[in-house]
Amino acid sequence: MGPRGSVRRAAVGREPLTHVGRLTIVGLGPAGPELITPQTRAVLDRDVPCWLRTARHPAAIAVAAPSFDGVYESAERFADVYVEICERLVTETDRHGEVVYAVPGSPLVLERTAALLRDDDRVEVELLSAVSFLDLVWARLAVDPVEDGVRLVDGHVFATAAAGQTGPLLVAHTHANHVLSDIKLAFEQPPPGAILLHHLGLPDESIVEVTDWAEIDRTLEADHLTSLLIPEVAEPVAQEFARFDELVRVLRDECPWDRKQTHASLRTHLLEETHEVLEALDARAELSDDDVHPDLDDHLAEELGDLLYQIFFHARLAAERGAFSVSDVAREVHDKLVSRHPHVFGDVDAADADAVESNWEAIKATEKQRQSALDGIPPSLPGLALAAKHQGRAAKAGFDWDGGVEVAFADVEEELAEVRADPSEAEVGDLLFAGVQVARRLGVDPEAAIRGAVHRYAARFRIVEGLAGSTEALAAADETQLGVWWSIAKSRESLAD
Repeated sequence: MGPRGSVRRAAVGREPLTHVGRLTIVGLGPAGPELITPQTRAVLDRDVPCWLRTARHPAAIAVAAPSFDGVYESAERFADVYVEICERLVTETDRHGEVVYAVPGSPLVLERTAALLRDDDRVEVELLSAVSFLDLVWARLAVDPVEDGVRLVDGHVFATAAAGQTGPLLVAHTHANHVLSDIKLAFEQPPPGAILLHHLGLPDESIVEVTDWAEIDRTLEADHLTSLLIPEVAEPVAQEFARFDELVRVLRDECPWDRKQTHASLRTHLLEETHEVLEALDARAELSDDDVHPDLDDHLAEELGDLLYQIFFHARLAAERGAFSVSDVAREVHDKLVSRHPHVFGDVDAADADAVESNWEAIKATEKQRQSALDGIPPSLPGLALAAKHQGRAAKAGFDWDGGVEVAFADVEEELAEVRADPSEAEVGDLLFAGVQVARRLGVDPEAAIRGAVHRYAARFRIVEGLAGSTEALAAADETQLGVWWSIAKSRESLAD
């Protein structure tokens, strides 16, 4: 039960116990006590301490044992539930030497706690096979899962587990209507229909064919004994990414231009596409993120697509030499984001964005094991962004002065005097660097500020060109005339705003 991959091992970071005990994990079958196997009944009848993962299962009435239902009620996430259950079972096994653990269905089918315990070297685990809900599904639907190629998918992670699949899909752990809702919304092009399987093997068993995909979360009240069969998928989840990855592969194999490219040759294209995305973002600068502007949004989507192509292309080159694939890229950033958001996926508190950023930098520093606060800043950043990044890192490390923006103003005045005395590249660079400090202390992005200034300058200069009428007239104008034209350009710009 639960999303696979959310926790690797229950024993990580734990001290070993005094000795290795024996933990026998048995399955109670998919329905009532009549489906419990004789082998499991024999184990349950032994005078050995026993725990139920949950008493909310029809066969649990046959087992006189405490359950871990209280853990479900107190924990915020399923991953936390499974880890806590495993820790308690390890402790009980160490205390008693031998413990029996009974789970719904089969411990070999989508049972997350069983998977965690098998990987835990603090206990010796024996798993007994049992009838699973799969057996009832195949029997009721007269389906041979091998012949028909049915793929079993965990409903908790449907959007990722079903990516690229065309069906048929059997979705387990659809234990609530909100899970069915998430599955419904995962498709851009909904499947033609589905079958809800509810309480199989019980007196109130129901198998409902849903012809309207929009109704899969409104047809019945789903619980832990509900699953979903999707016979055919009209358009697979994440199909567009799968198609795009295949397109990049074909172009690399068959296009002469694509075949000759390398990481180095693509560097310029990556930079150009990045700047074109920034240009598209600048076009939306005066709109809020909630504003919809079809032309600007279409342009931004196009430029983001061009940048995405560069990412997929570099991943394809890496895959060809056996280094990594685009899936590895996605997995790496996924896991990194999870680890750097302990306030979302762990038990760390972060009251505001500043706390989140502080946690991020601390985790990043631990991961990277950097010797200097300035390590890891890309030297290829634009100059103003590079200066701002260095100043920001140094300030966070404690290298800063009190006094607010007035300190920065004083630095600008000092550096300006030095430029007047020595108009060298170095002194001009120091003046620009001091200007970046002004931006930092005012909370202004210097790169965005200079781009905005250039944009305003260009708009005004175009007006001046129009007022002059010709390049010859512009070149021949004296400073007084240039000043007049410039004032008119600024006033027209203000009226346009």
